[in-house]
Amino acid sequence: TTGRRVLDVGKLVGIPAGGNPHRWYDPEDVDKVIGQITADYTRIDPKDATYFDGRMTSFSTHGLARYRSLIKAIKADYGGTPIGASESIVTPLAAALGLRLLTPPSFLDAISEGNDPTAADKATIDAQIQQKKIRIYVDNSQNATPDVTAQVQAARARGIPVVSVTETLAPAGVTFEAWQVGELRGIQAALARATGH
Repeated sequence: TTGRRVLDVGKLVGIPAGGNPHRWYDPEDVDKVIGQITADYTRIDPKDATYFDGRMTSFSTHGLARYRSLIKAIKADYGGTPIGASESIVTPLAAALGLRLLTPPSFLDAISEGNDPTAADKATIDAQIQQKKIRIYVDNSQNATPDVTAQVQAARARGIPVVSVTETLAPAGVTFEAWQVGELRGIQAALARATGH
């Protein structure tokens, strides 16, 4: 072998060209990537397959234990809760948590792609906020636009908790689990404030 393999995560998890690239927000995709990395290491270095399998098992069961338990707890405690979001980064995570993402997909995609959202989508979100149809608003703090900033301000003014997520590790250098656990705890705390439990 050449000692080098390229992992195309989009192909691995079946995302079409132009699809949502934020695959680290989908726990099933995280597991697929962990499995594929282990398989690739084994192909490159078959004599150490047992070591790679052991590391994968340890990381999946122990390293990601807090991550997995938070996902399970949020889904159990808040499944079905309606939420709003600033962009498509939240879509796979909301699904994994059992939350109902009410923001129009066309708005989520427009913001993610750097396009102008439609007036109809903005009006829909404004109404969701004003009528408190959403319990929390999840904002990608690394992709602020005037439309999103206005929604965040409107949500706060209506007493809707706003929680931030990021596209990249925050703070820089933190582990994947620590980053995701921090974000999940933020979502859990916002849902607790919004629902009173």
